[in-house]
Amino acid sequence: MFKDFKESVKSFMEHDPAARSPIEIILLYPGFKALRSHKKAKWFLEHNMPFAARYISQRTARRTGIEIHPGATIGKRVCIDHGTGIVIGETTEIGDDVMIYQGVTLGGTGKDVGKRHPTIENGVMIGAGAKVLGPIRIGRNAKVAAGAVVINDVEPNSTVVGVPGKVVRIDGERVDDLDQINLPDPVMSEIKRNSLKIEELERKIKELEDDK
Repeated sequence: MFKDFKESVKSFMEHDPAARSPIEIILLYPGFKALRSHKKAKWFLEHNMPFAARYISQRTARRTGIEIHPGATIGKRVCIDHGTGIVIGETTEIGDDVMIYQGVTLGGTGKDVGKRHPTIENGVMIGAGAKVLGPIRIGRNAKVAAGAVVINDVEPNSTVVGVPGKVVRIDGERVDDLDQINLPDPVMSEIKRNSLKIEELERKIKELEDDK
């Protein structure tokens, strides 16, 4: 348990350049507090005390602005940056080394039963304001851009942008120097490709007209 605690603090230190000391994270960071409270809430839920579990989760939501259902499964070294407005649903599964920014929703669509919420694999980054909805899977090391709305599975090492979310594969590999905002736009890329095709067709038409 102490090892897990230390790893969590270290993860926050590594991901947040504004963090000055471990004690600052432990005492002041709402994301850290919400994750630690979730562990308590989940313990009560697993020991058939659902009211106590929900009480802890709702009290934490009021204090931190981060609502995590006690039933959610969260792995190691998960980091929540700022965290205000984050909602994580009951059947959500989050792997290790996941980075979640403020305003993220890991929620349901309202039409599913049983497994209603996403599965987030190891190493995923979810940008500010992104919505990941339904029992879908976000593959290992994928990146979800700020403001994206994702309703379909995402392959590992992919990048998702836009509304609805569109996947951009970047050489099949994770690109570590991209942040949550400066990500490729597949719609703009398609527009640029079409513009180049139109220019090429116009050039050929002009050549034909000149030959006449």
